[in-house]
Amino acid sequence: MTTPRLNLVVAACNNGGIGVEGRIPWRIKQDMTFFRKITSTTADKEKQNAVVMGRKTWFSIPEKMRPLPGRVNVVLSKEMAEAPKGAFLARSLTEAVDMVTSDPLSTKVESVFVIGGSSVYGEAMNGRYPCRLYLTRVLGDFKCDTFLPDIDDTKFCKVPNPDTIPSETLNENNIDFKFEVYEKN
Repeated sequence: MTTPRLNLVVAACNNGGIGVEGRIPWRIKQDMTFFRKITSTTADKEKQNAVVMGRKTWFSIPEKMRPLPGRVNVVLSKEMAEAPKGAFLARSLTEAVDMVTSDPLSTKVESVFVIGGSSVYGEAMNGRYPCRLYLTRVLGDFKCDTFLPDIDDTKFCKVPNPDTIPSETLNENNIDFKFEVYEKN
């Protein structure tokens, strides 16, 4: 079996901040729409994408939105005794990837998306899997207590945005932001 590519989706501000007190520190509806679209859209309408997240990320999602609809939700935790309702539980990123790329889930899952938090991003970025990083670069300064690990430019290279992703700087709620794509083989 080939090694699956992980797709990481994250928004980070100037200092690499991605969250504060369990929430996103800015409100950019276009970014949330992008997140929903990229993690939900499949080429094969019979399949879904898997979203892999840490326990804190799971609980940061409003309860009425959990599990994220139209996606196979996998929560990483060494502490939880059982899987949250509507999700699968894995003890590590490797276990999560193996779970969604092995039978019976492999017939249902098209792509694997890592959606947080910081340590899960770090494990994916520094691990053995090829990665595509979809970064919404929020061009502002925000108070944060959770950060995206540094993007190692010896491992990741910036690639042109696919046609479906805008390349220009956008603005919403007086916040400039742009979408960037990086790849690690």
